[in-house]
Amino acid sequence: MKSETTTQTSGVHPNGEAQAAALKLWVVLARAHNSVQEHLQESVSRHDLTMTEFAILEVLYHKGPLLLGEVQRRILVSSGGVTYLVDRLTMKGLVERRECARDRRARYAALTAAGEALIGRIFPHHAACIERVMSALDPEEQRTATALLRSLGRAADEMTPCEG
Repeated sequence: MKSETTTQTSGVHPNGEAQAAALKLWVVLARAHNSVQEHLQESVSRHDLTMTEFAILEVLYHKGPLLLGEVQRRILVSSGGVTYLVDRLTMKGLVERRECARDRRARYAALTAAGEALIGRIFPHHAACIERVMSALDPEEQRTATALLRSLGRAADEMTPCEG
């Protein structure tokens, strides 16, 4: 029987190999995300935009006008966050708010002509930057990683929150 000291120094996590593998995956996933994010932020910041501002422009560019709640769900920010970001983009002249005919309380976010011109000009470079960074994996590896991460995300969405 191994002692706790032997187990810890031999590289096996005291709570088991499954937990050690999960912790390692989390660290590697977070580091990979940060590295990729740095490249993309550099690309976007040249246009005086944050990544979340860019995400709003991009989703409106590809999906058209959306209710603020839908923008929030698509770019994964809080409701207050999306309001703040749309306000910033409105002040920059890139996004406008539109009334919802069915619900006076609801508002759409839509690109202005300037917003559409900007995102239309910078999105192709951004997509090429993503492609370049992701080329560290071949296309089959990218498809495998996509499927694995989608499964992980869906499973996490279905779990009850951790307590304790």
